[in-house]
Amino acid sequence: MTRHLSAELLAAAKELIALYPNPRSALVPLCHLAQEQDGWLTPDAIEDIAELLDITPAEVLGTASFYDMLHTEEVGRYVIAICTNIACMLRGADDLLAHAEDHLGIRAGATTPDGMFTIEEAECLADCGRAPCVQVNHRFFGNLTPEGFDQLAADLRSGALESEVPPHGTLCRVRRSVGLEAGGH
Repeated sequence: MTRHLSAELLAAAKELIALYPNPRSALVPLCHLAQEQDGWLTPDAIEDIAELLDITPAEVLGTASFYDMLHTEEVGRYVIAICTNIACMLRGADDLLAHAEDHLGIRAGATTPDGMFTIEEAECLADCGRAPCVQVNHRFFGNLTPEGFDQLAADLRSGALESEVPPHGTLCRVRRSVGLEAGGH
């Protein structure tokens, strides 16, 4: 009996499972859905997903821990990934990362004490034309300077970007809000 997912997410999970001929194929979308609720995949959410798919919690954790977009440990409301790959590095990404760490008072891999921000150093985020680039909950921000980062952090903290950057990296494809709708032709 599932016990952690909200009634709304449980209903959405069952709709997602119904899209696939093999229920296990819904594993990654279900992980995103559960992460939407808590910001990370809690042990209870992992158990619920396993029960819904008739697999073991170890299988859920094994899959979830493979993907960068899924978090098996608590993260901040906003996960800030700063690309330090070659294109971004050549345009100041290392300095931007150091500035972000100083500005937020944490190092990459950590979360601010208020739970607002987690910084991650990232490999290529595929926005090289706007280097150095940053993703916040998988939304892109490019050509960032240290001052631009400070403004971004202030806007996130104040809620000014709430409509643009949902908490916990909600993905539009999980909710089928873009592209072909479930059951569409």
